[in-house]
Amino acid sequence: MHNSELHSTYGIIGRTTGYAVFILGIAYAFTTILGFLSLQSPEDPIGDPFFTIMELLTILIAPLMATSMVAVHYHAAPEDRIYSLASVCFMFIMAGITSSVHFVILSAGHQMKAAGLEGFQILFSFKWPSVVYALDILAWDWFFAISVLLAAPVFKAGRLEKTLRILMTVCGLVSLVGLMGVPLGNMQVRNIGIIGYGVIAPFIFLLIGIVIRSARPPSVK
Repeated sequence: MHNSELHSTYGIIGRTTGYAVFILGIAYAFTTILGFLSLQSPEDPIGDPFFTIMELLTILIAPLMATSMVAVHYHAAPEDRIYSLASVCFMFIMAGITSSVHFVILSAGHQMKAAGLEGFQILFSFKWPSVVYALDILAWDWFFAISVLLAAPVFKAGRLEKTLRILMTVCGLVSLVGLMGVPLGNMQVRNIGIIGYGVIAPFIFLLIGIVIRSARPPSVK
């Protein structure tokens, strides 16, 4: 594929997925805020309809994030593609874990709960501790965080890219902080991570779409 054709292809994909993540991410953040405001206690899990909307949005957002990182990989300079490739790998792991978790909860969670499945709370509830909660923390507070931290060095040409690099670094570090909620057994600490991937991340992907849209074709080696 000719260099300009490659640039056109990943540019369209990067722009489309970046903007889509931003729009859906803002919708997710707004839904999350409403969900938290509806709680009687900060320790309670978010309930319906907010929870179901968040599940659907997560299943839509995760693969778009992963695809956007593929565009970032093609945008990267040759010397930085080791970082961008690793970022793609971690983002796809994140997407696979969180999509599986949320699809199971969305498609079968209510039926399992209604049937009085033994061990439902410890396996499938989003109240700590549970298996699906732990998996989702692994996906977002670890794999997502590492992915954006690895992708950050790719962006270094010009003010906009440097702003994006700083924002990605902050996002990754804040998301990692959420992991501390696990050893502390405190999900209020874990919720700090949500600021990273739930609040900052949509703006990161908006900037990714803008940067890739306006970028010149890189050299392909």
